[in-house]
Amino acid sequence: MVKGIDGCMTRKPWELPFLAEPEEVAGLRRVMRLHLRLWGLSDVTEAAELCVSELAANTIRHVGEGTPCTLVVEMRDTYLRIGLRDPDPRALPTLLSAGPDAESGRGLALVDAVSERWGVILGADSKVVWCELSTQLVTPGGHVDDPRVAKGEAFLTLYAGGSGAEMVGAGRSRAVLQGKVAIVLIADLLHWLRAHGCDPDEALDQAQAHFERRGQH
Repeated sequence: MVKGIDGCMTRKPWELPFLAEPEEVAGLRRVMRLHLRLWGLSDVTEAAELCVSELAANTIRHVGEGTPCTLVVEMRDTYLRIGLRDPDPRALPTLLSAGPDAESGRGLALVDAVSERWGVILGADSKVVWCELSTQLVTPGGHVDDPRVAKGEAFLTLYAGGSGAEMVGAGRSRAVLQGKVAIVLIADLLHWLRAHGCDPDEALDQAQAHFERRGQH
């Protein structure tokens, strides 16, 4: 992942090599969770972690423990695509109908249940098993459909008008300008707090705690 010129995180494709071992799965889930938070896609974190776990477990079971693999994550339009590349194009995943007492066979069924679609890309000496999750993104390069975000955008539009900044256009260029305006707005609010005898650092700490609490819902 790379930061754009406005300091905001862009959703660039990324890959993570790993060995298909049970103890690696928790680390994969943690990395996925952190990336989705930076991408503003916390709404699909639970489903994404489940898919990563099941795809990795499927590889361990059917390709072999210790197999060198790669986790591949990218955006396809407004969908999050999660893929797992391994070096065995012969061991193809199969969707099974596991009974309630079955000890295995539910992994791909879970992926099928939480994802919009899944499939396999075969190469000469490898394959990628992938799935796509639906997000709440309004546009591919935009933000999630969240009333809190919409309210923040409304404030930015009003503030930009008062400061003489004109936010026109759409997509990435508008998002860059909004990001800059947001930073100026935060700085001005800190000056306002200091002028009224408040501690800006304490206010930032409280705002961060409030943001993290609200972000969990």
